Amino acid sequence: MDVTNKTKKPLMLPLPGSKKLFLGPGRTGQVTPKALEHPPLKALIEAGEVGVTDSGKNAQKGGSSSGGGSSGLRIGGTGAMRQSGDR
Repeated sequence: MDVTNKTKKPLMLPLPGSKKLFLGPGRTGQVTPKALEHPPLKALIEAGEVGVTDSGKNAQKGGSSSGGGSSGLRIGGTGAMRQSGDR
């Protein structure tokens, strides 16, 4: 679940387990559905200071790659192949 700060000031959203989510003006963050039931956060949502969208399910459909490039992890910066064996 995505939550969006609809105010023009930074907000600190109280979450279950004494956790906090800090959102700048117009910024979006992600919380669990359980967190949306937390009374202090619920009050901010009902007051209209925080908006909620359910875009998490749609973002995971399809593939996980976001464009070109190789899918392998590249470590090192030269790109040169290492030679091994007898010479």
